[in-house]
Amino acid sequence: MPSLIAGKRPSVLKPLLLPFLACSVFLCSAKLIRSRTVHGNSSETAITYYVNANRGNDADAGTSPPLAWKTLAKINATTFHPGDRILFKSGGIWTGQLWPKGSGNSDHPIVIDKYGGDVLPLIDGAGLAEDAVLLKNQEYWEIRNLAVTNTGSGIAVRRGVHVVADNFGNMHHIYIRGLNVRNVNGSEKEKVNGGIDYSAIGDSRPSRFVDLRVEGNSISHVDRSGIFGESTHWMRSKWYPSLGVVIRKNILEDIGGDGIVNVATDGAIVEYNVVAHANQRSDDYNDGIWPWSADNTLIQYNEVYGMKGQHDGEGFDSDWNSRNTTIQYNYSHDNEGGFLLICNEGSQSPKDSAGNVGTIVRYNVSQNDHHRAIKLSGPVRNTLIYNNTIYVGKGERSDIVLHTDWTGWASDTYFYNNIFYVEGTGDFGYGVTANDDGSYASAPGPGGSTGNVYDSNIYYGVRPPNDLHAITADPLLLSPGHAGVGRSTAGGYSLRKNSPAIDSGKTIQNNGGKDFSGTPVPQCRATDRGAFESRECVRQ
Repeated sequence: MPSLIAGKRPSVLKPLLLPFLACSVFLCSAKLIRSRTVHGNSSETAITYYVNANRGNDADAGTSPPLAWKTLAKINATTFHPGDRILFKSGGIWTGQLWPKGSGNSDHPIVIDKYGGDVLPLIDGAGLAEDAVLLKNQEYWEIRNLAVTNTGSGIAVRRGVHVVADNFGNMHHIYIRGLNVRNVNGSEKEKVNGGIDYSAIGDSRPSRFVDLRVEGNSISHVDRSGIFGESTHWMRSKWYPSLGVVIRKNILEDIGGDGIVNVATDGAIVEYNVVAHANQRSDDYNDGIWPWSADNTLIQYNEVYGMKGQHDGEGFDSDWNSRNTTIQYNYSHDNEGGFLLICNEGSQSPKDSAGNVGTIVRYNVSQNDHHRAIKLSGPVRNTLIYNNTIYVGKGERSDIVLHTDWTGWASDTYFYNNIFYVEGTGDFGYGVTANDDGSYASAPGPGGSTGNVYDSNIYYGVRPPNDLHAITADPLLLSPGHAGVGRSTAGGYSLRKNSPAIDSGKTIQNNGGKDFSGTPVPQCRATDRGAFESRECVRQ
C-alpha cells in the first residue's frame, strides 16, 4: 500500500513501518490506517469509508470501493473523527436506522455522501426506529445526497431525519443537503415527526443549534410535518434560541400537516422554498411556512400553494411569542385558509411569551387564497403590512382582512400601499363566531381591534375601509389572475404604463429596497402601490 505512506518524511516513515509490516494489508486496524491517511492537513487525520449494500463486507477495512463495508450496523458501531467521510454506493438500499457516532470539528466536519453514480442511496427505516437517520449530541456533520424513507406497520411517531441536542449545550454545524425524504407514515398527533426535524431538549444544560442548515432537500408524502423544530427553551424565562438557522431551497409536496416551522430561533432565514399541498391529513391547526417562539425571522422568496382546510390553512403565518418577523417577496396561491395569519394567544404569561410584535409583511403576491386573505387573531401589536397585491378571482368569496378574538384583539396595524383587487366578493371585517371547521361567520368592521390605519391602498371591486388616500379605480395590472405554479409566473401583477398605482404610494422608510421582482424601490423618486414597482414615471 505505497499510496498510504507516500509523501511522509523519512523520520515519520521509520516508526510506522514496523507495525505496518506486522499486519495484513486488509486487516490493519482503523487506528493504524488513520495514522497514514491525511486529507489536506498534516495535523488532522481523516479516512474515507465506502459502503456497498450488495458487494460490501464488514470484515474489510472499508477504505476503498473494493474493500467497502456492507451494513448500517457496522457504521453505527463506529466512532468517526474530524474530516472522515462515509460514502454510500449509488443505488444501494439499506434497511434500518443510520446513526453513526462521533463529531467533527470546525475545520473538518464529518461528511455522509454517495459515490459511484447519480441514483441516491436509500436508507429505509421501515418503521424499525422512530428516526431513519439520527444524530444525537454530535456536531460538525454534513449529510448529503441520500434518499430516506420510514414506513412502518400502523401509524406511530416516525421521522426521516432527526438531529437532537439533548442537554448538550451549543451543537454546531449541522448541514442537511440534497436529501429525498419520502413516505414517512408518522402520527398526525405529534408535530415533531415527519420529514426532517431538529430538537434542542433537556433542562440540566440548555441546548441549541448554532449553524444549522437544511438546504436543497425534497420532502414528499410525510406526516405530520415537513421541516419542524422543537426546543424546551422556547419560553422567555428560559430563552435560549438556536442561531444561524437557514432553511433554503427545499421542495415539499403532500405534507400531512405543517410545511416548514422554525422554532426557538433568532435570526433564522427561510427562503426559496416551495410548499405544495400541505395540511392534507391533519385535523389540527397547520400552516405552510411560519415561525413560532422565534425572533427576527426572515421569510422570503417562497411559494406556498394548495393548503387544505381552514385549521389554519394559510400559506404564511407569524405566530405567537415571535418578535420582528419579516415576510417578503413570497407568492401564495390557492390556499383554502388564506394568504396570511398573524396571531398571538393572549392568555400567555410574559414569562413564557413576548406576544407577537413588530411583524412586517411586504411585497408579496396572493392569488385566489380562499375564504380570507389576511387574518389577525389575538392581541398582536405593531404590525406593518404594505405593498402587497391581493387578488380575489371570480366566484371567490373572501374576508380581505379578518380580525378575530384569541383572548384579545390586534392593536396598531398599519396597511399602506396595498392593492386589493376583487373580481369576486370581499369585505373587511371581524369574526363574529368561529365554526368547528375553522371558518368564521363575519361582519363588516374592525370588531374589537384598535388602531387600524389604512392609507394609500387601492381597492378595486371591494368597499374600502376609512382610507385618507384611497384609490378605487382599476389599478391596471398587466394580467391579474393568470399566474400559475412558480414565482416567475406572477409577473402579471406588474403595473401597466398608465396605472394609477404608479408614483402615488406612501413613502415607507427602511422598505427593503426592492419589490417582488427585484426592481429597486423607489423609481422616479416616488413609491408605487402594490407588490411591483414600475420603471415608468408619472410626468409632472
